[in-house]
Amino acid sequence: MEAIQEGSFSRDDEDEDHGSADVKTSSLNQMRGARPAPIEVLDHIKINNTKATPRSTIKGVLNSSSQNEIKFNRHNLNEVEEKLKFAFVEFYQKLRLLKSYSFLNVLAFSKILKKYDKITSRHASKSYMNMVDNSYLGSSDELVKLIHRVEATFIKHFANGNRRKGMNILRPQMKRERHRVTFSTGFTAGCVFSLIVALVTIIRTRKTSSNESYEDYMNTLFPLYSLFGFIVLHITMYAIDIYYWKHYRVNYAFIFGYKQGTELGYRQVLLLAFTIGTFALLCVLGNLDMQVHSKTLDYQGFTELLPFFLLVALFVVLILPFHFLYRSSRFFFLTCLFHCLAAPLYKVTLPDYFLGDQLTSQVQALRSINFYICYYGWGDFTKRKSTCEEFNIYNYSLYIVAVIPYLSRLLQCMRRMIEEKSLDQGYNGVKYFLTIIAVCLRTAYVFEGKNLVDPKVKINPILKNPTLHFKLRVLAGAFSVLAAVFCTYWDFVHDWGLLNKNSKNRWLRDKLLIPQKKVYFIAMILNVVLRFAWLQTVLNFEFKFLHKQTTLAVMACLEIIRRGMWNFFRVENEHLNNVGKFRAFKSVPLPFNYDEDDEKDD
Repeated sequence: MEAIQEGSFSRDDEDEDHGSADVKTSSLNQMRGARPAPIEVLDHIKINNTKATPRSTIKGVLNSSSQNEIKFNRHNLNEVEEKLKFAFVEFYQKLRLLKSYSFLNVLAFSKILKKYDKITSRHASKSYMNMVDNSYLGSSDELVKLIHRVEATFIKHFANGNRRKGMNILRPQMKRERHRVTFSTGFTAGCVFSLIVALVTIIRTRKTSSNESYEDYMNTLFPLYSLFGFIVLHITMYAIDIYYWKHYRVNYAFIFGYKQGTELGYRQVLLLAFTIGTFALLCVLGNLDMQVHSKTLDYQGFTELLPFFLLVALFVVLILPFHFLYRSSRFFFLTCLFHCLAAPLYKVTLPDYFLGDQLTSQVQALRSINFYICYYGWGDFTKRKSTCEEFNIYNYSLYIVAVIPYLSRLLQCMRRMIEEKSLDQGYNGVKYFLTIIAVCLRTAYVFEGKNLVDPKVKINPILKNPTLHFKLRVLAGAFSVLAAVFCTYWDFVHDWGLLNKNSKNRWLRDKLLIPQKKVYFIAMILNVVLRFAWLQTVLNFEFKFLHKQTTLAVMACLEIIRRGMWNFFRVENEHLNNVGKFRAFKSVPLPFNYDEDDEKDD
């Protein structure tokens, strides 16, 4: 009877299976019959505007239609192919991560059960592991089949059937550390140290600070060479940030959106910084050496052009389109820089506004570039005489150059406030607006002080008024303090996520990557001190042992150091909030979408 019942049950199950199979076959046939012809598929496709450009932004402001007709030309097809290839690669990487996650869970069960048997002296791991192996987690091969399907499809359509080429794209090799990079970094670091020692020795032995030409040198060549010092210091701080991001496992490559395998390590960034520093110091020593020898004294015009040649060389290397000297990183930097300058015409991403914040700490470097244009364009550089301050156009350009970084960030905040409907971005824009006012008032105050001291300087000749000078000092100081307080609060609360009194880590945040909590409090104190350091331009602190240009350079270096410290905690906070703000995955923009129900909606 049991056998008959089992047989009847099995026959019933078979009939049900055949019935369900017939239903599935009929439904598939209906779907195939309802599927439109290949040419009619295009009627259901809509192009996704995933690449925000100035043209698309202007169209969006004018409320013009963003749905364009599908144009089949080589350029559009290449764009679609690149986007689909990128989507396939990202999907494949996520499938591999899911496979690794499944394997790690099965392995964890095995380890836990072995530990359980060892402690309890029982042999229960075998039966439990059989349950795990027979479960969907341990026995399902759907993920493996899907991985094989993605590989086959990608190799067929994007690698012309070449499996090796396709798999190299789907599974890019991890970047290996090269010994020559380490050696070159150490070699250039030694060169920088040796050249600094040689420079200090020459200055002390020749007593250049007491020469008659010292004042001309500090007012002309020192601002030119200080530009390279600002660049080297900023790059060095970025390399230190990378080192500690890697040490505390901050996924900075994902946060910045670097293409896989192209992100630079701290050794490569240090190599770049020390190389620039070596060439800059060689130019400084060459300049000092050529001006004291009688044979090279006649070539003073060529001697003065050394920093200009070095700046041009750096610019040429930066824009070279050839595959050497970190081409991907150079073009990534240029793209973000162009987006910052063209704000708010481009959609704001994290690398764009992160670079915009870096530029706000390089105002003195931007003014040095402005001085390059004036000194070699209108100044008498062959005689080492700067006549820039005699031109009103140069003096007014200092306002513009100083305001550009803050104005760019202000426009980015305004666009994010409109797109994301976030009032916080509006408050962030107020911060940069206050800073713009403070910078303009400080610049006007410095210019007015020059007016009172040197009547030959053509800077706002109408404003030669001691009373106005005092009023500018009060206004500049007030707005500078107000902007500094607002910026400091924003750094701690919004950028770093600290000062949370309800946190389990008092006055910090719930999640911390650095185990020593005192580091965060020290960082906050240093941020306040360095944030208010540039107030000396208003308060007129004079250091008798430092030249005025040296004081400005020191204050600019302190701001760069503050920005480097800010970078670490800003990216750390972004790393910890990725999951909480649903940014722990990369959104892959597809070139189009397929809508089968668009006619029904109509």
